[in-house]
Amino acid sequence: MTGPGRRNGNEPPIGRRMAELRARRGMSQQVFADRIRKSKSWVDKVERGVRSLDRLSVIETVAAALGVAPDVLLAGKAPREPVADTGGDVERLRAALARHDIPSGGKAAPSLAQLDAQAGYAWMAYRNGHHPQVLRLLPDLLCDSRTQPGDTADLLVRVYRLAAQVLVKLGEADLAWLAADRAMSATSGGPWRAGLAAISLAQALRALRRGQLALTAAVNAVHQLDLAPPHVRQPGVTGTLLIEAALAAAVSGDASAAGELTERAARLADGQRQHDRDGIGFGPTPVDLARALIAMWSGDHQLAVTIHQGVISGNAWHLLPAEHRAAHLIDITHAYLDLGDARAAGRALVAADRIASWETRIRPVARAALTAVFRAGPGAADVSCLATAIGLTR
Repeated sequence: MTGPGRRNGNEPPIGRRMAELRARRGMSQQVFADRIRKSKSWVDKVERGVRSLDRLSVIETVAAALGVAPDVLLAGKAPREPVADTGGDVERLRAALARHDIPSGGKAAPSLAQLDAQAGYAWMAYRNGHHPQVLRLLPDLLCDSRTQPGDTADLLVRVYRLAAQVLVKLGEADLAWLAADRAMSATSGGPWRAGLAAISLAQALRALRRGQLALTAAVNAVHQLDLAPPHVRQPGVTGTLLIEAALAAAVSGDASAAGELTERAARLADGQRQHDRDGIGFGPTPVDLARALIAMWSGDHQLAVTIHQGVISGNAWHLLPAEHRAAHLIDITHAYLDLGDARAAGRALVAADRIASWETRIRPVARAALTAVFRAGPGAADVSCLATAIGLTR
């Protein structure tokens, strides 16, 4: 048997930890059962792993009888990745966005090809949900890209867009809007670049609760792409803009426009292969995920859950980037909560954490969702474990 003090990757399950702590306190199974008002058979089954100890209220009772905090019992299940303190990195990124001078001296500036490769790496980290890593990369990447000689429009749009999108994740909507606006300014009038930048601009405006402005930005960009020569148009960019426009219409209360825009996106996605690059994830699955969110924001929570469950049961769901899947699972918790199903909301959050833990660890919206799940009543052990991991306790 593993020693009671052990805390590593071979951590004993919660029932065994309960047995070890009980034995260390000299309590028989019967005495312990009496203290927690359970049967001796119940205690024995939990300790042998036959029965799950998966309700927070019961874990709290057991922990109190053992004289330990609940997280001592849950420690073996707690995700091992620590919560990142992103405040300093956000300030560095803020300072980088505020700079307009050309740094003098120091190391040699990277080449355009090197910066493009670094931007590609940063986008890959973003798609995998490694947001602290992206934050660490962005300040230098912004400064080096802005001072690079030559035609840097594509690079600048990529980097400013990434800054905007990760700042939206962190709840820094004003700063995200600034980065997205810089991306728009860097497009040099090209409709394809402008379309890319408008995606991030619409997201930032929606985060600022400026749905109508987000809708206008996305629709205008679609119009410019429609007027562009055929070789310039890209279905992935147009389709993603249509999804952003539909989401903006939904949060603005215009269900009719949201429906029309979604249907147009669906027609464009029909027959398309899933495409994911630099924050552009377009295809039938992203359209269906948008339908679920639009239904939720329109008040039809049951329809939202039905669409969501249909999507996550299909193979295409697993082809989406980790960031996209985890973000959607966090969003859909509101539909479950409005239906009074806090346990399903908790399961969605735990699933999001398993897919891309930084989505739940550093995003204010995830913390708010987890708080709402806690307030709804006793939850499962894995939800409590997640709350402990991010420093949220009852």
